[in-house]
Amino acid sequence: MRAVSVLCQKGLWQSTVTASLFMSKLQAYPRQNQLTKLLQEYGRLIKTIFILRYLEDEALRRRVHAQRNKGEALHQLRKCLFFVRDGTVTQKYEEEQNNQAACLNILTNAVIVWNTVYMQAALEALGEEGYPVREEDLGHLSPARFAHIYRYGRYHFDLDAARPRQGRRSLRR
Repeated sequence: MRAVSVLCQKGLWQSTVTASLFMSKLQAYPRQNQLTKLLQEYGRLIKTIFILRYLEDEALRRRVHAQRNKGEALHQLRKCLFFVRDGTVTQKYEEEQNNQAACLNILTNAVIVWNTVYMQAALEALGEEGYPVREEDLGHLSPARFAHIYRYGRYHFDLDAARPRQGRRSLRR
């Protein structure tokens, strides 16, 4: 998201806001001024140029599609992790809702870190065994995998037993 630098009329202070916040504040005024209309038209122009580039350039379409797939994979991971009560936020108060969302973020990040560490270890093991690992193939990997997660189980985390362990678990062959 791009930031917009805003100066007060007398030039006594300067601040930075996001472009979306800036536009929402401009659009909130009952009378639309020329700057608001100009910025809206400029945004439409940028969007039109992007759509035309998207339609013309197959490589751009492929990049956008790949990025969207990665975003969708992340949403699917979050949906997999947040399966109780069909993934609905059930807390009544905002603080509790924020807590529930923060827990989902922590859990999602933990899965992604775990996957990243073990994907890197698997790539290193493949390289040591003589299999070629090409840079262009790495772009097709995503740490948002979740087929290996058993979400209905009971988990026990014994920190005392984990402390003396060094490194990660061995890879499955």
